[in-house]
Amino acid sequence: MRISSKLFTNMFGHDLQLKGFSIRSEKKILPFIFKDTMGLAPEALAGSQTEDIINAVFGHVTDGYKFNERQALTYKDQQYTCDPKLSDQCFCLVYVIPSDIFQYIDDRLIDKLKIIRQRISDKGIPKVIVMTKVDEACPLVQNDLRKMYTSKKIKEKMELCSATLGVPLTNIFPVKNYHNEVNTDDDIDVLILKALEQIVQLADDRLEDTDSY
Repeated sequence: MRISSKLFTNMFGHDLQLKGFSIRSEKKILPFIFKDTMGLAPEALAGSQTEDIINAVFGHVTDGYKFNERQALTYKDQQYTCDPKLSDQCFCLVYVIPSDIFQYIDDRLIDKLKIIRQRISDKGIPKVIVMTKVDEACPLVQNDLRKMYTSKKIKEKMELCSATLGVPLTNIFPVKNYHNEVNTDDDIDVLILKALEQIVQLADDRLEDTDSY
């Protein structure tokens, strides 16, 4: 395993495009794709629009679409797909939330997340929270990452995320970000790979159940 910044090269631009990212194992590309969107913001006309996120999950938004903070994509737009193929659709929605500041997140942003959750829940799409920066949220974990699941503070933050966003605790995965590390670290990798494994499994389960929706 190696550290790669490919996913993040376009994350902080003002006009972030919807783009899919694949994962390579040796010389093979694994049979799933992650799609990255512009982040949400509390203000009504800032960040990505909730309708754009929902439509992206349902496969209505083509890759390369530039998120517009002031206007969501509509069915009249060229980059709107009215009849998406199965391969265009997403089967798991992942929230990436920093654990060290979650309790301070604006209620308006929480309301947006709840709207998205409700709309995609109607289609049986599972939700996952990847709770980042756990080392910055808990001194115990900062000193020893292996104490993650014995940390009372991390458990409280997971429970707060679950209660606030309606995501079951079993679908919340605390991880440590790679920040200034040059080489990979097994303790960091185990947490990231566990989250990845569960995300892929949840998506696969929903894909198998497509006929029910």
